[in-house]
Amino acid sequence: MLTSITDGFLCCLLGKSPNAVGPLDSLDRGDGFTFLEVKPGRVLRVRHSVPKNRPASPRDPPRREEDEDEEGSCGTVRCKRRITLYRNGQLLIENLGDAPERQNPDPAEPDAADPAGTPTPGKRRKRKPKKVVTVDCRKRITSCKGTHGDVVLFFIHGVGGSLDIWKEQLEFFSGLGYEVVAPDLAGHGCSSAPPVAAAYTFYALAEDMRVVFKRYAKKRNILIGHSYGVSFCTFLAHEYPQLVHKVIMINGGGPTALEPSLCSIFNLPPCVLHCLSPCLAWSFLKAGFARQGAKEKQLLKEGNAFNVSSFVLRATMSGQYWPEGDELYHAELAVPVLLVHGMHDKFVPVEEDQRMAEILLIAFLKVIDEGSHMVMLECPDTVNTLLHEFVLWEPDTPRGDGDTK
Repeated sequence: MLTSITDGFLCCLLGKSPNAVGPLDSLDRGDGFTFLEVKPGRVLRVRHSVPKNRPASPRDPPRREEDEDEEGSCGTVRCKRRITLYRNGQLLIENLGDAPERQNPDPAEPDAADPAGTPTPGKRRKRKPKKVVTVDCRKRITSCKGTHGDVVLFFIHGVGGSLDIWKEQLEFFSGLGYEVVAPDLAGHGCSSAPPVAAAYTFYALAEDMRVVFKRYAKKRNILIGHSYGVSFCTFLAHEYPQLVHKVIMINGGGPTALEPSLCSIFNLPPCVLHCLSPCLAWSFLKAGFARQGAKEKQLLKEGNAFNVSSFVLRATMSGQYWPEGDELYHAELAVPVLLVHGMHDKFVPVEEDQRMAEILLIAFLKVIDEGSHMVMLECPDTVNTLLHEFVLWEPDTPRGDGDTK
């Protein structure tokens, strides 16, 4: 989702050496931070906060579909759609119900021609689909409160950042009694920085997030991602549909497969990247924030964001290869999604998030007029309010087949 040359300016405070991690015998420091070894020699810093004043909440027994049918309980949504992928890349999405909704025109060959070469009106030959996927499940969407002991909120940052960009959100939700988990990606923040480029591919980082998720996940888990972090949220939601309850995507972009740009500035040699550091820092401040005053500079500094080495930055950007994460992949998701977009974001056009909202089955798009790419730092109160409202949201009444938008 951040693959163009412009997106490259996202991670721009270069030239600093990778942060080191303490010895493994101090994994749990007792101050809310844990150093989790996801594989031998690969250690991530994780902020894990469980409010001490939160009363224990007994977990609900597993619900059966027949129980939900008998109750007709609110919050139960029937997710039923047919997704057809054609060989030319076009996607036909049908939300099955009384009035199927088509989001893309039905691809078909041009009018057939007779032996003389004259087109024959009225004859159209439909293309054979490359793949047809049917989603048919029942989701029970419930309100998640801080007093619920089976709810965990996961926060995943993007390229060049760290868990510190979530400072306002972590404090807000912890104060409300939520259990929160926020990791530093490998090579970012205070996580270890392996010296090989293969350690920073999408698949390597996604496996790290899988380990973190499995380590802390409970019955109802809500994933919150920013920028590149949205891709890992999508990956986890696809891999664990029964455990991921809701997803929040902040300035994540469109539902497109990841592929590193051949023209990216991050394909330059590390020594050149190091020399460009001051220019890139200025460019990020101009593009990542709606305003470029002293407050924004201080936010960037206090957030400990973009403190990565040029090697880690280059390897992470070049490792953004995820061909499976296309529109079909996103259309298969049956989890409710909130999309938050900063109107002044120069990295991710609003049209990309609008397209994401069209593709997803249950999606809500909220645009913050005063924000840009780092909207969670610029407008923390607005973002916290939107996130909390979505965390508490549940459908008021039972909904019929296909009625999920």
